[in-house]
Amino acid sequence: MNFAIPVPDLAPAVPEIILAIGVLALVTVGALRGEQSTPLVRLGALALLGVTLLAVLVMPNERVVTFSGSFVMDAFGKFMKALTLIASATAIYMSADFFRRENIDRFEFPILVLLSTLGMLVMVSANDLIALYMGLELLSLSSYVIASFDRDNPRSTEAGLKYFVLGALSSGMLLYGASLVYGFTGTVSFDGIAAALKGQPGIGAILGLVFVAAGVAFKISAAPFHMWTPDVYEGAPTPVTAFFASAPKAAAMALAVRLFIGAFPNIVSEWRQIVVFLAVASMILGSFAAIGQRNIKRLMAYSSIGNVGYALIGLAAGTVDGVQGVLIYMAIYVVMTAGAFACILAMRRQGVNLEGIDDLSGLARSHPGLAFGFATMMLSLAGIPPLAGFFAKFYVFAAAVQVGLVALAVFGVIMSVVGAYYYLRIVKIMYFDEPAGAFEPMPGSVRAVLGVATAFILLFWLVPAPLVGAATTAARSLF
Repeated sequence: MNFAIPVPDLAPAVPEIILAIGVLALVTVGALRGEQSTPLVRLGALALLGVTLLAVLVMPNERVVTFSGSFVMDAFGKFMKALTLIASATAIYMSADFFRRENIDRFEFPILVLLSTLGMLVMVSANDLIALYMGLELLSLSSYVIASFDRDNPRSTEAGLKYFVLGALSSGMLLYGASLVYGFTGTVSFDGIAAALKGQPGIGAILGLVFVAAGVAFKISAAPFHMWTPDVYEGAPTPVTAFFASAPKAAAMALAVRLFIGAFPNIVSEWRQIVVFLAVASMILGSFAAIGQRNIKRLMAYSSIGNVGYALIGLAAGTVDGVQGVLIYMAIYVVMTAGAFACILAMRRQGVNLEGIDDLSGLARSHPGLAFGFATMMLSLAGIPPLAGFFAKFYVFAAAVQVGLVALAVFGVIMSVVGAYYYLRIVKIMYFDEPAGAFEPMPGSVRAVLGVATAFILLFWLVPAPLVGAATTAARSLF
């Protein structure tokens, strides 16, 4: 009798394996050398993310499933993993000068970001509800810690605690929904769930879908599950906020796309109602709640909620073009967010990091380059052509129109006009108000990130083909 245990094919999970082994090695270095190892660990983390990115890019585009069907690698996974890795590396790269000046430069931060990134990679490739939850929790547990990384700062500690409490609530909702879906379909596999839900789904499965959607909506900070976002963004150290606003949001959006398209392709009309509600609520909140904000990080929190709403318009379409729009939107959004937070990191005067919008007064006279970069990010977030942000919204709106969601697309355009007010207000403050005083010189890492982001946003319309082509290939791999 043969009792041999089947060995899974590890090839699709090579990037995750590389990252996991590298994290263990960096933890060992940090434990042996203490705080003096921080620069080495940070450099090692950046190198490790680079190697992992290379491993992702050399993966074939064909769909490969392993670990008994719970882990999948395809062109969609390649696209979103590459985006996540780039965003994580950017956050680590920009953090060094800030943490050094605040005397909180510890080797644990890049390691925690790497662990979060490992969870994100698992999320992107999750092909059943158990793998989905494992990746989500690995991301969340690391995120709770780095939100309160400045442990002597009450605001940072409060941010971590709020994130933890509300995150535990969302995890409970997600698990309850997953248990309902399993109970009414008899499987946790996305493919199995899709096969079981052909025809008219039962009320139990629909209820499970609602709870699962609520748990995922919390991670992408979609309204009305956004309540943690403004407080955490404002209280966490700025490099941590930059990380939260980019990499985890992109990975969570990838998870939402794979979940709805992969597990529930036969009940699009049911989950489309949920996604449309989340999109409309997020756009309304993001457009109106940001108007009265005086803190730039809090404004960016509401901006991120609004941007999630626009991205969800593409998901609501439920088509190849819709998913393509989501991918293009998230790629451009990550670049805009990185550039905006590079500008926020440069807001430092007389040794104090500033977060007030009024502190940007007259910036164009004292720092014309910084003001130009910040204005570019704000105008792109507002969707002003021919900047990249305009094309991001164009693709998701066009996908919605193609499937008859004309009212949703029109509503998105209207909310874009409303949201443009607070973006243009920042530009007005920088260029037309009286100067409030010069900032300190920008660190080299911040200058580099802002330069690359500004060039991308300005020149995207000249060569959109590489990003659009990659997004098209990735979207088709899901159908």
